[in-house]
Amino acid sequence: MQLIVNDVETQSPVILHPPAMTDDEFYAFCRRYPDFRVERTARGEIVIMPPTGLETGFRNNDLCRQLGNWAVRDGRGKAFDSNTEFILPSGAAYAPDASWVANARIAKLTPNQKRKFPRLCPDFVIELTSPSDRLRAVQRKMGEWIDNGAQLGWLLHADRRTAYIYRPGKDPEKLVEPARLEGEGPVSGFVLDLSQIWSNL
Repeated sequence: MQLIVNDVETQSPVILHPPAMTDDEFYAFCRRYPDFRVERTARGEIVIMPPTGLETGFRNNDLCRQLGNWAVRDGRGKAFDSNTEFILPSGAAYAPDASWVANARIAKLTPNQKRKFPRLCPDFVIELTSPSDRLRAVQRKMGEWIDNGAQLGWLLHADRRTAYIYRPGKDPEKLVEPARLEGEGPVSGFVLDLSQIWSNL
């Protein structure tokens, strides 16, 4: 298994090779580094990322606020922020910037599973690029979300004011400078206002 650490100054990945981890060992490893975002790829690589900058943190908060407020009003499921990690059928463990899971699926988890990283793929995910992200890498991750069971995914490239819509069995749809995105499928009725996400602080 590889350990990839994003260098805070250069933002380039540093690759190390720790021994393989079980899901429980990975969870314990993540708890040792609470100030960092730790993920695991399907190939077994461990990726450690530094905290976000002010601008990305503002954008993340805005999209989580909107999704969370809607989820409470809608009542069909729960919204989660970027600190929530999911273990996918592929073995990858990712934490999307925002996500939503239907109540019926959450109800199938045991209390212990709810306290750790659940082995399930969210029904809906949003990924927001940060200045250090490479678009192709985030696009590959979006494809993984869909391949592992997500029914809808939105990739937001804030600096270019561009949104990519991911759906199972279809090519991604590219939208340039949309004012808002309208949910469908599992999150029908959700509308994301992009004005704050597209704006600069």
